[in-house]
Amino acid sequence: MKKAIYPGTFDPLTTGHLDIIKRSSQMFEELHVVVADDYTKKHSFTEQERVQFIKKCVANFKNVIVSSTNDLVVRYAKENDINIMIRGLRNFADYEKEYQLFQFNRHINSNIETIFLIPTHKEQYVSSSSIKELVKFNADISKFVPKEIVCDVIAKLKKETY
Repeated sequence: MKKAIYPGTFDPLTTGHLDIIKRSSQMFEELHVVVADDYTKKHSFTEQERVQFIKKCVANFKNVIVSSTNDLVVRYAKENDINIMIRGLRNFADYEKEYQLFQFNRHINSNIETIFLIPTHKEQYVSSSSIKELVKFNADISKFVPKEIVCDVIAKLKKETY
């Protein structure tokens, strides 16, 4: 069985993330979408909230497993017999960061292969930090966040802002 992992902080999940999940789920028999801890970031949503958001949005995807880890993603992959990692690339800044991460991951687990997917042109500029800024200034986020979680995202970010 061909399995892949798509890790990220997903703080919050965007339509760009969902685009990558949809496309990846069509390429693999099993796709693990893993909320990963990033100690360098201050998260707006708890790990459990992010997992629940993703589960809401992928409820119709029969081959997608949603979970989280506070460990290295490559260790999660090895423990779950996964050796393909999906990463999204929006721009050159992402490429530089992902290239470095790719090298570290290969050093830790030489069996892991990384596949980079480029979001569609309408998703290429969408980022979680942009979503947070739009909410802060009362702008519409419905084009950038899956419809299943728009209200939840706005409600939580509004609390954080005030």
